[in-house]
Amino acid sequence: MAEVKQKLFSEFPPTTTEEWLGKITEDLKGADFQKKLVWRTTEGFDVQPFYRKEDVPESVKREMPGEFPFTRGCKSDNNWLIRQEISTDDVVAANVKAKFLLEKGCTSLGFSVKGRMVSAAFVSELLDGIDAEKVELNFKVCLKKCYEFAALLIEYFKERGFDFAKLCGSIEYDPIGKLLAKGKRVDGAEDTLVKLVDLTAALPKYRCVVVDAAALGNSGAYITHELGYALAWGNEYMNILTEAGVPASAAAKKIKFNFGISGNFFMEIAKIRAARMLWANIVNEYDPNSADDCKMAVHAVTTTFNMTLYDPYVNILRGETEAMSASLAGADSITIVPFDAVYEVPTAFAERIARNQQLILKNESRLDRVVDPAAGSYFIETLTATLAAEAWNLFLTTEDEGGFLQAVLDNKVQQCVNGDGDSRRVAAARRKEILLGTNQYPNFNEQSDGNRPLEKYCCCGKKEVATENTLSGRRLAEEFEALRMSVEESGKRPKVFMLTIGNLAMRQARAQFSGNFFAVAGYEVIDNLGFATVDEGVNAAIESGADIVVICSSDDEYAEYAIPAYEKLAGKALFVVAGAPACSEQLKSAGIENFIHVRVNVLETLKEINAKLNL
Repeated sequence: MAEVKQKLFSEFPPTTTEEWLGKITEDLKGADFQKKLVWRTTEGFDVQPFYRKEDVPESVKREMPGEFPFTRGCKSDNNWLIRQEISTDDVVAANVKAKFLLEKGCTSLGFSVKGRMVSAAFVSELLDGIDAEKVELNFKVCLKKCYEFAALLIEYFKERGFDFAKLCGSIEYDPIGKLLAKGKRVDGAEDTLVKLVDLTAALPKYRCVVVDAAALGNSGAYITHELGYALAWGNEYMNILTEAGVPASAAAKKIKFNFGISGNFFMEIAKIRAARMLWANIVNEYDPNSADDCKMAVHAVTTTFNMTLYDPYVNILRGETEAMSASLAGADSITIVPFDAVYEVPTAFAERIARNQQLILKNESRLDRVVDPAAGSYFIETLTATLAAEAWNLFLTTEDEGGFLQAVLDNKVQQCVNGDGDSRRVAAARRKEILLGTNQYPNFNEQSDGNRPLEKYCCCGKKEVATENTLSGRRLAEEFEALRMSVEESGKRPKVFMLTIGNLAMRQARAQFSGNFFAVAGYEVIDNLGFATVDEGVNAAIESGADIVVICSSDDEYAEYAIPAYEKLAGKALFVVAGAPACSEQLKSAGIENFIHVRVNVLETLKEINAKLNL
């Protein structure tokens, strides 16, 4: 066996980085390496096409899972908790649903509690028949009632004789999150923070201070901004608590982070790994009693930012890859947002799918059996270090300028995050950021069936309205959806006819591009195999009753075909050229105004065409 191994290694000698680069350069045949193969992320740094051992920064430590600074995880296993959310408007129904979810595989429950419902009777009815020692219980309560609810919960646990050392969960008190969402400060927030930490000291595994960084991601924040601000957010709470006399260890063990998980698969894995490492170093500066006090508690929630109303089943795929990122990164618990949450209160079917997605990751994919599988990946290790460095710079800048709370009061956080969202919407409009089924490869014949974006309400029952001082919470697909819905509501579905002529490969490629382009707005697309003459194509277009005719050919042939076709269709249909040929100025001089190609803004172009069609 040793001889076989020796022969194997001798036949495949090591290849240097220079040799790899030489081969790549040769295969590129003169093309620019940086332009062709280096990915420039929206976060502002480059990702190389391949990584080797020497690329991994020296800052990447080789600790084991469960060892400081916990890059590789805070525990020796990867058995995350499967969480689903429950509305408690009907407390009896909520109790029944909670017990049903536990039977179906959930190990963590999230209850949303309105302030008017907080009472001892409510707590008793809600948790009746639930063994609190065997499930993680999480409560999002009206902030004004948070302390009162915590006291009632503790009293309930005492009355039932639960072992406090075995109880695990959270009571989400996040006054800065409220400020970001509403633009209003919570009265007495700092005193309540201290009182909550003191009150819940009896529950060592309960967290009562939450950093809801998922709200940043749901408004479109770039990953480095979400991470950097989350750290500053958590540090703000550490400052408030320790300055009020709470020991650093006690304060740190009461803080929990909710992170949104986007579709950027590898970067989200790196984000959570970097988050644990940086938070451990931040807490360590407060001189806690032990390294264990520096562990970050992470709940991961799949993002709503990239969810769509049209082709909603694609949301299932998005949720699954996002949950995979979170599980591979070692999140403590995960919530997959049901695929229909954009336009309705999630149905039982949608919740079942969301629940089963995590069960599949555990019971079939066995992702809970390996701790930190990303460790040793030169790419992910380098990405972890790069994200950490970028986020750390933002953290330091925020601290130098007065801390996270001051940044929120100065509207800097909101402007930054909402600006990220606006930039990403522009990227989506230009198809530089793809939303499958929305701005690319839409379902041509899909209708909304009356579905409309679900309005958001706070715990007090008031409708949430974004202002310049709050996070927008806008999804990436909203403008595309509004465009398509306006076409539906007009009662007229425009017909787009593909006048395919000339070079076979080019006309087919451009017809496919154009079909996808106009189907984004819900137009009816009439494709064709090709026409021998312009007259034949024009006659077929007129006979079809087309509102728009798109000529699809090669750049060289447009000079021959486009102007005659345009002149024959004048006044009969809107004429569009698929491409940006060299003869564009000549075509424009003849009166042709509409060109579609990969560099145009899809959204704005379709809005203009809607206006021309009086839709």
